[in-house]
Amino acid sequence: MEGKIVHMELPAKDTGRATKFWGSLCGWTFQHYDGPIEYHMFEGDPGGGIYPQQMGETGPIVYFGTEDLEAEMARVRELGGEAGEKSPVPAMGWYSQCKDTEGNAFAIWQSDESAPAREG
Repeated sequence: MEGKIVHMELPAKDTGRATKFWGSLCGWTFQHYDGPIEYHMFEGDPGGGIYPQQMGETGPIVYFGTEDLEAEMARVRELGGEAGEKSPVPAMGWYSQCKDTEGNAFAIWQSDESAPAREG
């Protein structure tokens, strides 16, 4: 894995307030992503999104890009971290939510326009 951040997410108690704050602070404009949860995407380098905060979530989640998600998931585990399941984002790619050895959350992302909708 190169270590390049390709995406970031910001959990928010109030997504309207958060999009206004970050839009004003960084000049970001947001588009609603039509998916299974409320999600407001912004473009940039890296791009990202704001979504409703879930219980216990704090701080941004950074996504590191890779060409081989499953190999990087295995590597995270070998190094003592945790890697969640491989999950699709339809027509965009795959990700795995992870934790480092200190419990810090991050994610790994593999672009793949053929990624299907999640089953169930």
